[in-house]
Amino acid sequence: MDSTQRFSDRVEDYVRYRPHYPAAILSALHVSPDWIVADIGSGTGISTELFLRAGCPVHAVEPNEDMRAKAEELLASYPGFVSVNGTAEATGLATGSFDLIVAGQAFHWFDPVRTREEMVRISRPGAVVALIWNERLMELPFEKEYEELILKYAGDYRLINHKNITDQQIGRFFHPADFVLQQFENGQDFDFDGLKGRLLSSSYIPKEGEKFGAMIGALEKLFGNYAVNGKVRVRYDTKMYSGVLKP
Repeated sequence: MDSTQRFSDRVEDYVRYRPHYPAAILSALHVSPDWIVADIGSGTGISTELFLRAGCPVHAVEPNEDMRAKAEELLASYPGFVSVNGTAEATGLATGSFDLIVAGQAFHWFDPVRTREEMVRISRPGAVVALIWNERLMELPFEKEYEELILKYAGDYRLINHKNITDQQIGRFFHPADFVLQQFENGQDFDFDGLKGRLLSSSYIPKEGEKFGAMIGALEKLFGNYAVNGKVRVRYDTKMYSGVLKP
């Protein structure tokens, strides 16, 4: 499947059940309201809104029409929001115009060589690039069994999992400059419907058929085994790789 179209049938679940990003990211990047931000692969605007709330103008670049339309609906009240139909490799943004370029839960879909060239092109001198992921933890028994459920029922999860991106690959992207890795605690508390929605927000999860029914049954059992006061917690390690790209 064309990666730019993978989430067209997941938009509502994505908006309702995907994790947001810790506000600590703003201070870690020393974000100033006068910075102009490019959010590449902005999806439904989860990462975009973080920087809009900080007072920054944000150009949100997203190729998927359904996700872009949802962002336009949700973020229309922010005067600094600009929606752009473009890709990481061809943003359509003006050369030398941005102080901060971010990619939230998106860089693993990009062509890294062409994306680097495009980010260099649109950067102002000294512009910061930040690649951010909410990485689901797999330490506690519930977390391990939830991962096993995904592995059992998902389609191409192993192939497109963002964890396939290594620190060495990130290093090659920022080379010859260095990058900084910062990590932040994050998490969501779900009732069963929320956990189901979180699962279905992923493009590799089936949404119908015999396999779907078996998967939901397994999810109900998992939830029943670990829920406390009707909730389970999905924990994340929010990872941010940041640095300055040199031409």
